[in-house]
Amino acid sequence: MDAERLDVFRKLLNERLDALTNKMGSRIGQLVDQRETLSDQTDIATEESDRDMVLRLNDHERKMVQQLQHALRRVDDGDYGVCMACGDDISERRLMARPMATHCIDCMTELEASTSARM
Repeated sequence: MDAERLDVFRKLLNERLDALTNKMGSRIGQLVDQRETLSDQTDIATEESDRDMVLRLNDHERKMVQQLQHALRRVDDGDYGVCMACGDDISERRLMARPMATHCIDCMTELEASTSARM
Protein backbone atom coordinates (compact mmCIF):
# COMPACT_ATOMS: atom_id res chain seq x y z
CA MET A 1 0.00 0.00 0.00
CA ASP A 2 1.39 3.40 -0.91
CA ALA A 3 2.12 6.14 1.64
CA GLU A 4 -0.87 8.27 0.61
CA ARG A 5 -3.34 5.41 1.21
CA LEU A 6 -1.64 4.57 4.50
CA ASP A 7 -2.16 8.18 5.63
CA VAL A 8 -5.86 7.90 4.78
CA PHE A 9 -6.17 4.76 6.90
CA ARG A 10 -4.03 6.22 9.71
CA LYS A 11 -6.41 9.17 9.86
CA LEU A 12 -9.47 6.89 9.80
CA LEU A 13 -8.04 4.72 12.59
CA ASN A 14 -7.17 7.75 14.73
CA GLU A 15 -10.64 9.24 14.24
CA ARG A 16 -12.32 6.01 15.31
CA LEU A 17 -9.94 5.65 18.25
CA ASP A 18 -10.63 9.20 19.45
CA ALA A 19 -14.40 8.78 19.09
CA LEU A 20 -14.41 5.50 21.02
CA THR A 21 -12.14 6.80 23.76
CA ASN A 22 -14.31 9.89 24.26
CA LYS A 23 -17.53 7.87 24.30
CA MET A 24 -16.13 5.38 26.81
CA GLY A 25 -14.94 8.10 29.16
CA SER A 26 -18.26 9.90 29.12
CA ARG A 27 -20.26 6.69 29.61
CA ILE A 28 -18.24 5.69 32.69
CA GLY A 29 -18.59 9.23 34.04
CA GLN A 30 -22.36 9.01 33.66
CA LEU A 31 -22.39 5.64 35.35
CA VAL A 32 -20.61 7.07 38.39
CA ASP A 33 -22.86 10.16 38.45
CA GLN A 34 -26.04 8.09 38.29
CA ARG A 35 -25.38 6.19 41.50
CA GLU A 36 -28.51 6.60 43.55
CA THR A 37 -29.87 5.16 46.76
CA LEU A 38 -32.91 3.21 45.71
CA SER A 39 -35.22 1.36 48.05
CA ASP A 40 -37.56 -0.37 45.59
CA GLN A 41 -36.29 -3.85 44.67
CA THR A 42 -37.43 -3.47 41.06
CA ASP A 43 -35.60 -0.17 40.67
CA ILE A 44 -32.46 -1.67 42.20
CA ALA A 45 -32.61 -4.67 39.84
CA THR A 46 -33.16 -2.40 36.84
CA GLU A 47 -30.24 -0.18 37.84
CA GLU A 48 -27.94 -3.16 38.28
CA SER A 49 -29.01 -4.57 34.92
CA ASP A 50 -28.34 -1.23 33.25
CA ARG A 51 -24.91 -1.00 34.90
CA ASP A 52 -24.07 -4.51 33.78
CA MET A 53 -25.00 -3.66 30.20
CA VAL A 54 -22.93 -0.45 30.28
CA LEU A 55 -19.92 -2.31 31.66
CA ARG A 56 -20.20 -5.06 29.01
CA LEU A 57 -20.49 -2.43 26.28
CA ASN A 58 -17.49 -0.62 27.72
CA ASP A 59 -15.49 -3.86 27.74
CA HIS A 60 -16.37 -4.47 24.08
CA GLU A 61 -15.30 -0.93 23.19
CA ARG A 62 -12.07 -1.35 25.18
CA LYS A 63 -11.26 -4.37 23.01
CA MET A 64 -12.00 -2.31 19.91
CA VAL A 65 -9.62 0.39 21.17
CA GLN A 66 -6.91 -2.24 21.51
CA GLN A 67 -7.59 -3.46 17.97
CA LEU A 68 -7.39 0.10 16.63
CA GLN A 69 -4.11 0.71 18.48
CA HIS A 70 -2.72 -2.54 17.10
CA ALA A 71 -3.76 -1.48 13.57
CA LEU A 72 -1.97 1.86 14.03
CA ARG A 73 1.19 -0.01 15.06
CA ARG A 74 0.87 -2.13 11.91
CA VAL A 75 0.63 1.09 9.86
CA ASP A 76 3.85 2.32 11.50
CA ASP A 77 5.56 -1.05 11.01
CA GLY A 78 4.51 -1.30 7.35
CA ASP A 79 2.36 -4.41 7.91
CA TYR A 80 -1.02 -2.72 7.63
CA GLY A 81 -3.35 -4.15 5.01
CA VAL A 82 -1.55 -7.50 4.85
CA CYS A 83 -3.42 -10.65 5.91
CA MET A 84 -1.82 -12.23 8.97
CA ALA A 85 -2.77 -15.72 7.76
CA CYS A 86 -1.92 -15.86 4.06
CA GLY A 87 0.17 -12.71 3.51
CA ASP A 88 -2.04 -11.39 0.70
CA ASP A 89 -3.31 -7.83 0.66
CA ILE A 90 -6.56 -7.11 2.47
CA SER A 91 -8.91 -5.31 0.09
CA GLU A 92 -9.29 -1.57 0.64
CA ARG A 93 -13.05 -2.06 0.62
CA ARG A 94 -12.73 -4.38 3.63
CA LEU A 95 -10.33 -1.99 5.37
CA MET A 96 -12.74 0.92 4.85
CA ALA A 97 -15.52 -1.12 6.49
CA ARG A 98 -13.31 -2.55 9.24
CA PRO A 99 -10.02 -0.63 9.38
CA MET A 100 -8.65 -2.85 12.14
CA ALA A 101 -9.02 -6.02 10.04
CA THR A 102 -6.10 -8.41 10.32
CA HIS A 103 -7.27 -11.03 7.82
CA CYS A 104 -8.47 -10.95 4.22
CA ILE A 105 -12.11 -11.92 3.74
CA ASP A 106 -11.28 -15.46 2.61
CA CYS A 107 -9.07 -16.22 5.61
CA MET A 108 -11.54 -14.58 8.01
CA THR A 109 -14.40 -16.64 6.60
CA GLU A 110 -12.33 -19.79 7.04
CA LEU A 111 -11.31 -18.78 10.57
CA GLU A 112 -14.91 -18.07 11.59
CA ALA A 113 -16.09 -21.37 10.10
CA SER A 114 -13.48 -23.35 12.00
CA THR A 115 -14.25 -21.48 15.23
CA SER A 116 -17.99 -22.08 14.96
CA ALA A 117 -17.40 -25.75 14.10
CA ARG A 118 -15.54 -26.18 17.40
CA MET A 119 -18.43 -24.76 19.42
